[in-house]
Amino acid sequence: MSSYAAVLRTPLAARTFGAALLGRLSYGTVSLSLVLSVKDASGSFAVAGTAMALFSATSVLLSPARAALIDRYGPRRALVPMAAVYAVLLAVLALVTREPAGPGGAGTSGAPLGVLAALAGACTPPLGPTMRTLWGQLLPDRRMLQRAYSLDGVAEELLFVAGPLLVGVLVAYADPAGGVAASAVLVLVGTVGLALSPIPFPVRTAESGSARKRGIRKRLPGAGPRGLGRPVLAAAGVGICLGGLDLLAIAFTEEQHRPGAVAWVLAALSAGSAVGGLANGAISWRSAAGPRLAVICAALGVSLAAAGLAPNVYALGAAAAVTGLFVAPALTTAYLIADEAAAPGARTRAGAWVNTAVNAGSSGGTALIGLLVGRLPLALCFVLVAVPALLCAAMAPRTTNRPAEGAGRSAGDGAGDASEPAQSS
Repeated sequence: MSSYAAVLRTPLAARTFGAALLGRLSYGTVSLSLVLSVKDASGSFAVAGTAMALFSATSVLLSPARAALIDRYGPRRALVPMAAVYAVLLAVLALVTREPAGPGGAGTSGAPLGVLAALAGACTPPLGPTMRTLWGQLLPDRRMLQRAYSLDGVAEELLFVAGPLLVGVLVAYADPAGGVAASAVLVLVGTVGLALSPIPFPVRTAESGSARKRGIRKRLPGAGPRGLGRPVLAAAGVGICLGGLDLLAIAFTEEQHRPGAVAWVLAALSAGSAVGGLANGAISWRSAAGPRLAVICAALGVSLAAAGLAPNVYALGAAAAVTGLFVAPALTTAYLIADEAAAPGARTRAGAWVNTAVNAGSSGGTALIGLLVGRLPLALCFVLVAVPALLCAAMAPRTTNRPAEGAGRSAGDGAGDASEPAQSS
């Protein structure tokens, strides 16, 4: 753990990371709060599900566009206004959902709730990608950066565990709209604290007029499909595995007549991911990130396929924990490769593409397994949902543009036109 202590002892690291975590805690509280408050205000689970789907869709799909604004203008000029608009929209949602539907209250119709949810999702500030960009500025040594990314990933996962628990406490003493309002406060305070950090942010510079006229665009080696597309695809594959496993765990526990055990299975997955992430960051790897990502994805796929052979929920929980060991390392390595592939003024956008891929893949995995469960044996479903990770292992980059072991990232690393768009394939 001394390596993680060294990361946090870096000047400005603890202060900036703490502010980012405070803001990101709102992402752990907003989903459940939004579903509960919209359900109470509309009196309909269908409306609540639709509002949440709209919120998630605009949040995920527009993430790279919001990150591009951060890369161009920096956190203070782009992130703070974005968070302010997002917080205001959440506050409006909290106000309009305070009145429950039913005999004692008028409630709120579904259309305005859906519109507000979609608008709020579109303005979600990309605190995770921004923090990872700042880690790159704080820690030019690639081994220290790997530890920082691992710490960041594990902390974020714990926030998504703590967030719903916090909502449960709030709902016990107030209505669910209070959770939406609390999410607004958290994201605004955390974002302002993050944006006020004195760490220099690599802002993207525009092309010169002469270069635009000549059609000249410098390009970072590996910034195209071979540099950024493959870690994005790997992240999408991991997301598909996770989304599918969530639904398969529910189906498996119901088949075993132990539906309540699904929470323990998913908790085992998260615990395994946390352990794997911490171990990954503590090891000083000598292999390049590309081959390492291939091995991790292969191990993830094999362990997930083997989980389908579990005879009972206890064995499935153990298999989920083993599978989780490879989740955080896979995502951390994908973020590292994306960061290495990105020009200095496009790192936030590169990280956002990876983040978007995970979330989109998770939704796709859930939808895919939803179509297969009941039509195919569960053991075969586990194998099928593991296929994307195995394919990602075959497609993972074999080399990465990285400095020698122990060397810092020089100003020349990633030189090129930062206005080159990030590619997702």
